[in-house]
Amino acid sequence: MSGRRVFVTGGASGLGRGLAERYARAGCRVCVGDIHDARGAETAAALGGEAFYLRCDVRREEELRAAADALQARWGGVDVVVNNAGVAGAGAIEEVTVDDWLWILDINLLGVVRGCRVFTPVFKRQGGGHFVNVASMAGLLDVPLMSSYNASKAAVVSLSETLQNELEPFGVRVSVVCPSFFRTNLHESMRTGDPGLRHAVERLLERAPIPAEEVIDRIFGAVEAGEFYVLPHPLGRRAWRLKRVLPRGAYRKLMTKEMARMRRASRPADGG
Repeated sequence: MSGRRVFVTGGASGLGRGLAERYARAGCRVCVGDIHDARGAETAAALGGEAFYLRCDVRREEELRAAADALQARWGGVDVVVNNAGVAGAGAIEEVTVDDWLWILDINLLGVVRGCRVFTPVFKRQGGGHFVNVASMAGLLDVPLMSSYNASKAAVVSLSETLQNELEPFGVRVSVVCPSFFRTNLHESMRTGDPGLRHAVERLLERAPIPAEEVIDRIFGAVEAGEFYVLPHPLGRRAWRLKRVLPRGAYRKLMTKEMARMRRASRPADGG
């Protein structure tokens, strides 16, 4: 593990920063890619060692190619690419605009596509590498009022499944990470016209049963073990298994009850 070269998009905050810190603690060389320069520089400085920051907007393939060139020049290549950069969106299907659909797909899905397109030739030349594509339990479960987010993350799961089959002959591994709610800053990027939905998501993040550090440790360990599906939350794993084995009607009843529980849990204590 020590000495491995790791590139993390969206690495200046949230899950991306947590993974960057975890790899740095393991003795890896880490490059933080992000569009927030101050946060990115501060994160790289906090990581210490050979960590450094690169401005990298995953909506621009040329910036990912520039990052690949910089990593080649500085480190002679890269071993792990964490396609993590992402945003959130929520709202009823008739309320979410097509512009918001295009925005979330451009970052959550096409950002991962671009990262894989750019770094696959690098991995093939090296004879190996590892893509860690960050999706979400939303990509496996069908939570109401989050159609654009769910669809973008489900597409990342499908893309990752495809690439696992496609790239294995070249020594390239793939993992797809599907976390549930945990305390992070995802709400900062959220687009929604419904203040109630924003409040519900913020409360669910605040009340997450597993701390962020534990989620990150579970992801780190699962990726290092070569697991493909990385589902760090036990309740998320259970829900996914139930969805696959239960009749659709029975699963929908369970989902409706769970959503009602989540909505109750998200209300302010004073009922306001």
